[in-house]
Amino acid sequence: MDKRHFLLTGCAGFIGGHTLDRLIKDGHAVTGLDDLSTGSPTNMEAAQGRFTFIEGSICDPKAVARALEGVTHVIHLASVPSVPRSVAEPLESATASIIGTVTLFDAARRSGVKRVVQAASSSAYGDNPALPKKENQLPLPMSPYAVAKLTQEYYGFAFGKCYGLDVISLRYFNVFGPRQNPDSMYAAVIPKFITMMKRGEHPIVYGDGEQTRDFTFIDNVVEANVRAALAPDPMRGAVANIGGGRGHSLNHLVTLLNDLLGTKLDAVHEPPRVGDVKNSLADVAKARELFGYEVLVDFAEGVKRTVDSFS
Repeated sequence: MDKRHFLLTGCAGFIGGHTLDRLIKDGHAVTGLDDLSTGSPTNMEAAQGRFTFIEGSICDPKAVARALEGVTHVIHLASVPSVPRSVAEPLESATASIIGTVTLFDAARRSGVKRVVQAASSSAYGDNPALPKKENQLPLPMSPYAVAKLTQEYYGFAFGKCYGLDVISLRYFNVFGPRQNPDSMYAAVIPKFITMMKRGEHPIVYGDGEQTRDFTFIDNVVEANVRAALAPDPMRGAVANIGGGRGHSLNHLVTLLNDLLGTKLDAVHEPPRVGDVKNSLADVAKARELFGYEVLVDFAEGVKRTVDSFS
């Protein structure tokens, strides 16, 4: 395999840490950029001493320019994650995703980067009722986070048209897996449920629990990041879904976790949250066509591995 020099933004995040481990395992040179505002140094522990870490903001042109020195490819994961957090703090969400992305793209096109793979979000589809979600569907973003991530996609396309920067945006669907933070008030549902149920607490479900999500195990997302970065054909601002290709209700998730944990804890139901969508399911045909994406780890196996990691 040809070796590249990657800039990985958001390298201290959940997805960032797993992607960092994979890039190093594959023998690539890696520079990581993170301001540690939402990420954690523990996500970089396995890679310590094997990559160059720059603590700085994606919105700081000097930090970004320094991080891009010698870089051939970029995987851009830096943002302020979480739909509920964006509802509470819309300006912070927009600054990180929009200003940060434009800062990165402007520096990347000046430095001659060959490709940028950036994290987009399935939240762009909003309440569009059509299933499965296809990239040509009309976006209906329902939260500041969804708007900010969709704006990143548009900037990726525009920088390709105006400056020739080769960008692809990957719309992640409900990523989960080991090392995902369960403690934040904005934590993803699977690690939060696991930690609550291990303590004997009833999981809290917003709504009736019949809402479905295309839960996507982290190994699938990491594989997509690397494949999209190294695919030979130009991406030209393309957008591609990255999911497991199956929808699972929150009620089904609770049942599965009870089976794995040996518990009998029913969900406590509370009113739906602002910005949440009812159903989510990815059509991954475009990612398969563009760079050979396949689901490596299915939902049930991914949940088992995640539960085991919390033991």
